[in-house]
Amino acid sequence: MKPTPSEFRNEERKRVTLLGMSGVGKTRLATLLRAHHWFHYSGDYRIGTRYLDEPILDNIKQQAMQVPFLRDLLRSDSIYIANNITVDNLAPVSSFLGKIGNPELGGLSLREFKRRQALHRDAEIRATLDVPVFIDKAQEIYGYEHFVCDTSGSICEVVDPHDPADPVLSDLAPALLPVWVRGTEEHLEELVRRFDRAPKPMYYPEDFLVRLWDEYRAEMGVAPDKVDPDDFVRHGFRALMAHRLPRYQALADNWGVTVEAAEVAALRDPQDFIDLVATALARRAER
Repeated sequence: MKPTPSEFRNEERKRVTLLGMSGVGKTRLATLLRAHHWFHYSGDYRIGTRYLDEPILDNIKQQAMQVPFLRDLLRSDSIYIANNITVDNLAPVSSFLGKIGNPELGGLSLREFKRRQALHRDAEIRATLDVPVFIDKAQEIYGYEHFVCDTSGSICEVVDPHDPADPVLSDLAPALLPVWVRGTEEHLEELVRRFDRAPKPMYYPEDFLVRLWDEYRAEMGVAPDKVDPDDFVRHGFRALMAHRLPRYQALADNWGVTVEAAEVAALRDPQDFIDLVATALARRAER
């Protein structure tokens, strides 16, 4: 769906999906729109509450069963464990994804890590394919006219942006306009600094993960079960971001439009956003 600027301005029901790395203002923008009566669909929230809910709970229960007091209560059904995932708190999803390396430092084996990565990939695809259904629900059930989808940062890794027949994008693009929030080199450097202070679990394409894992171990000369999980994710973060950037660019070029992070930071209300997208559509048409 690539409307002209005037068509986008005049649409009674505006539908967009935001793409981009953490720290470029994507979540802030989605929150701003939500505060002005746009339906906010969070891909990560859907992943955690619908498609990874049971694996996340199983992982938590496995940890609880290692504590004798909790084990006895769980076995007798005296307590139960439930996820409390919200749009603003997705920690259980990250905790389930985990990090690879030394089990004494909370690391997972390569085999288990790849299993969880595969579950996350499948969950992300399914959550993205749910978007058109929720566009209808947002209007018919909740009465929202406008819809914003805040995708997971790894969406560019589970689709082929160069394939015009990609099954996920072919389903998504006719329903709403993809908008890539492009950061600057300064944004990337700040993201790297932030990540270095608090490394978090990430999704990796399997071939990229294996290559990165082999390179790291060869460079550091360390056995798999002695790898510091935080050190490994720090080591690979910049490479993963470099891998994603051209994929985001291809998504925007082939399926949507690009806006700059600085432009998004200056937005004050939904009308500013509508004007910005219309400007991005005009820039695209000029190319």
